Amino acid sequence: MKLPNILLTGTPGVGKTTLGKELASRSGLKYVNVGDLAREGQLYDGYDEEYGCPILDEDRVVDELENEMRQGGVIVDYHGCDFFPERWFHIVFVLRTDNSILYKRLETRGYNEKKLQDNIQCEIFQVLYEEARASYREEIVHQLPSNEPEQLEDNINQILKWIEQWVKDHNS
Repeated sequence: MKLPNILLTGTPGVGKTTLGKELASRSGLKYVNVGDLAREGQLYDGYDEEYGCPILDEDRVVDELENEMRQGGVIVDYHGCDFFPERWFHIVFVLRTDNSILYKRLETRGYNEKKLQDNIQCEIFQVLYEEARASYREEIVHQLPSNEPEQLEDNINQILKWIEQWVKDHNS
């Protein structure tokens, strides 16, 4: 494997997609938004009436991504992470956003009140950070602040440096 695989995870609205797309364009790595992948391939296992969204068929998503992940050089963006094989990722970034900022972002997306409150609670209790720590080796899981445009730029630069170092360490 010549290039690393990166997981971007965190509560909906923290900026995973913005970071992932920009990172892919600057690094040359392939960007995969699991939500888009599921939509395009109809990788669903029913519909959640309470949250007003389809239920992801995690096994089919894993099957769909397996070959790409084996080759390397993939940035995966999804709000959950416990169903991805541990062997897939060289590093995991959990994006974190202040609740007041996150609330406004989710409100603009038109989330219903229950979905909004549950996602804010998820962020308050660091649910996705804990899920990442439970699913991957602790030393590869990192939190990144994602409140302001300046932090986005800092995060991109930090990850690009990490990619550069990984490539040096694994291709010499």
